[in-house]
Amino acid sequence: MAAVAQCVRGALRPRFPLLSVALRTSPRLLCAATQQKNTGQNLEEEQSQSQNEQKVEPSSAEKLLAEEKAKLEEQLKEVTDKYKRALADAENVRQRSQKLVEEAKLYGIQSFCKDLLEVADILEKATESVPKEEIKDENPHLKSLYEGLVMTEVQIQKVFKKHGLLRLNPVGAKFDPYEHEALFHAPVEGQEPGTIALVSKIGYKLHGRTLRPALVGVVKDA
Repeated sequence: MAAVAQCVRGALRPRFPLLSVALRTSPRLLCAATQQKNTGQNLEEEQSQSQNEQKVEPSSAEKLLAEEKAKLEEQLKEVTDKYKRALADAENVRQRSQKLVEEAKLYGIQSFCKDLLEVADILEKATESVPKEEIKDENPHLKSLYEGLVMTEVQIQKVFKKHGLLRLNPVGAKFDPYEHEALFHAPVEGQEPGTIALVSKIGYKLHGRTLRPALVGVVKDA
């Protein structure tokens, strides 16, 4: 201790003569200062070690929290995907149901229309069977009957059109297997093969869908 005090006094003498004198006269003061300095260093070391320990402990906790967060995010992603798929499935079911309802509204009268087509055919045959030369004022009864049949036929066609039922009379058109039914094929001079030369029975379409194909004769190569 004496050697330490001597060294300290030697270092302080040139710059602080009064302090060196005080240290020479009071060696206990130097010991107390040295002890206080050592105590401060020990305290700083303990605080630093405590801080390091505190830093190590949160790192493991943070790791656990990160793993838990990753698991929760993965679960949230799975639940979100399932929810989106469920919404898409529900929307598809809704659209299909709506389409079925709309088709039922449009084509629900299909069977009824088919039955009425027979009535329209009979009216057409009746008007065609009346000799045109006999329709004159001298035959008022026949004339009135013919005019009544024509008016009835016109009215029933208006009702058909109102409900989306349209006639197919494809004379001169190209043969379409979705709209026409070929009864025979025959060569016809002056007409292109594949066209319709004769309509034996009028066809009908309901809202664009063929309800009854037209019965036709098709031109073929000679």
